[in-house]
Amino acid sequence: MKKVLHFASVALLGLLAWQAVVTFADLPRFILPGPMLVFSTLWTSRMLIAEHAVVTITEVLIGLGLGATLGFASAILLAASSFARNLLRPMLVFSQAIPVFALAPILTLWLGYGLWSKVAMALLIIYFPVTSAFFDALMRTPVAWVELARVMNAPPARILWCVRVPAAMPGFASGLRLAAVYAPIGAIIGEWVGASRGLGYLMLLANGRAKIDLMFAALIVLAVLTLVLHALVDAVCRRIWGG
Repeated sequence: MKKVLHFASVALLGLLAWQAVVTFADLPRFILPGPMLVFSTLWTSRMLIAEHAVVTITEVLIGLGLGATLGFASAILLAASSFARNLLRPMLVFSQAIPVFALAPILTLWLGYGLWSKVAMALLIIYFPVTSAFFDALMRTPVAWVELARVMNAPPARILWCVRVPAAMPGFASGLRLAAVYAPIGAIIGEWVGASRGLGYLMLLANGRAKIDLMFAALIVLAVLTLVLHALVDAVCRRIWGG
């Protein structure tokens, strides 16, 4: 309840500051519409926005699920094999040197303008944080726990799955929390490059038609969806792993 009240107070202050800027600077609505106009548009265009929001959240959830699964498996492989670490870690680091936005046109060319190019963008943008966070946690398993398992003649595979993986799950949870915030970014970038549906597409369409109030309404919906997704992932992680 305290978190909800704190968030509500911060949101209210933000809205008041927004309205104050619009009022005192006398900004035209095509530059910065006031919050009342944006929320009015959000209500009158709620069906249109909801239709596009369903597409975006579908892309985000599929990308989040695939990225988390692939990141989990990759971190396990890196932790279990020194050969895999020497081969794959430089490739992972190099992949982050390429701006994700630059890959969006290529993915759209390969996968088309439909769902999967956006899913691939979301997957790419969250894969590294999940893999990195989980792998670092796997490598920081308390030495005493590993030594105790070895004294009890546990094989390496059993040490990995029964000692190191459970100890590293809070690190995996941290990666998931980051992924919940980053996944919508990947989906929106994919929609900006090429799409016919989704909140990113709706924002571009509204901007091209000078409907800035609709663009802000879609942006607010996107922000709320991201906050809700992060809160849900955080709640699940706390309930399962307690961290």
